[in-house]
Amino acid sequence: MSNRQLKVFMCFILILSFFSTAGFSIRKFTPHTVYRVYLKGKSLGLIKSKDQLEEYIDKKQAEIKEKYGVKKVYIPSDLDIVKETTYNNNLTSVEKIYNTIKDISPFTIDGYAITIKGIDTKNEEGKTIKGKSQIVYVLDKEIFTEAVNNTAKSFISPEEYKSFAEQSQKEITDTGKIIEKIYIQNTITIKKAKISVNETIYQTTADLSKYLLFGTTEDQKTYTVKDGDTIKSIAFKNKISNEEFLIANPDIVDENSLLYPGQVVTIGILKPQFNVVEEYHVVFKSESHYSTETRYDNNKYVGYTNLVQKGANGVDRITQKVQKVNGEIVNSVPVSTETIIPAVTEIIIKGGKKSSYNGYGTAIPTKGEWGWPATCGSISSPFGYRWGTLHDGTDIAGCGYGSNIFAVQDGVVVESRKKPGYYPGGYGDNGEYIVINHNNGYYTLYAHLCPGCRSVKVGDVVSKGQVIGGMGNTGAATGVHVHYGLWRGYPYRGGVALNAMNYY
Repeated sequence: MSNRQLKVFMCFILILSFFSTAGFSIRKFTPHTVYRVYLKGKSLGLIKSKDQLEEYIDKKQAEIKEKYGVKKVYIPSDLDIVKETTYNNNLTSVEKIYNTIKDISPFTIDGYAITIKGIDTKNEEGKTIKGKSQIVYVLDKEIFTEAVNNTAKSFISPEEYKSFAEQSQKEITDTGKIIEKIYIQNTITIKKAKISVNETIYQTTADLSKYLLFGTTEDQKTYTVKDGDTIKSIAFKNKISNEEFLIANPDIVDENSLLYPGQVVTIGILKPQFNVVEEYHVVFKSESHYSTETRYDNNKYVGYTNLVQKGANGVDRITQKVQKVNGEIVNSVPVSTETIIPAVTEIIIKGGKKSSYNGYGTAIPTKGEWGWPATCGSISSPFGYRWGTLHDGTDIAGCGYGSNIFAVQDGVVVESRKKPGYYPGGYGDNGEYIVINHNNGYYTLYAHLCPGCRSVKVGDVVSKGQVIGGMGNTGAATGVHVHYGLWRGYPYRGGVALNAMNYY
């Protein structure tokens, strides 16, 4: 080969080498599509295929599939897989990505997120307290539907609930009840969602029903019945109402059911997670408590008492519109009252010869001697515990706004106040209220009176049956009623609240 030929050959080799190197570089720096994985905003690396990682996670999480009975497991909610075009060929294996995230963030499964919106309330000062919303997770929304029905049935008898649902309620002929509405007061929304397996996911109706009623799925406290125990005494001792006791023990029919020593009962303080509202029309017969008319004879000395006419209760047929929330009456509106047997007014003549009479006496009225504080006898909320808090009086409703409130015994008015009527340590804001000292160790309190309806002032001597005010809804009251409290000692100042109904 000549020198000329050799040079040509060498040039050809160099040219081939150049294009070969250039071609390699071109291939090396060609952009391509990959996926960058972020956990909580931090990059974990690049992977070739998003589907590959998702399939790997689904394959490795057989335990989750078995626990929840699902067919597929998904990536954590805080994991992002973002498509990226890059020259970088440094990929991370899906196995390494999986091992990084499995102990940091929980995986997710298909289900439903149910939001129960809280309901705003007002405190004693009238300020709005924002209701607390919450989210409940289920795999099957039918579980939630059934649990809601179970919760509603806890506050409404099964027979009434069934006849309402089937539109088979009987018409009222003499007395009876017709349910007009049953509804959930809270706004509830249901959405499909990817649920973190770290959340509480309700898989059974029983567990969710328990939570919606008691605010927990933990077992409720139990109590072993002893000699002499009754449902009423057990409920009061454990700071729950008779209704709460029956809800926690559905196998016990009513509060008059007999218990036996050694019987184990459930003590559950209700904490409903939403409000079940029942609105109904009711007609019932009720005793109309007689009023007392006191007349004074100035020719007789103070201390003289003569019963001229003995009082006798009558019977009324009362029609009301009632609203209950979670089994408790919050509003009762009178529609009509028909007198079947008229009440007989009690007439007492007392001596009034000594003008210095100050109302002080010594005798303690016994059972049957206390007058009734209202014109009707419908008790909307009895004395006792409800949801762990003592309701320290008897709520009487259904008489109508402004209806008369009476002193139940002779005494002296020691308080007659407008709002605010809140006692520290007391049950709540009493609104406009009156306290009477009966000068025998007993005091009575009449709360939630209508504005400007108080007809007595501090220092006034009052007689049994005297009108002292009108029924209203001032203070922490959801409807028109009077909160009637009987105390041994001054209310909320060392006195002890008594169940006034034990004295009638």
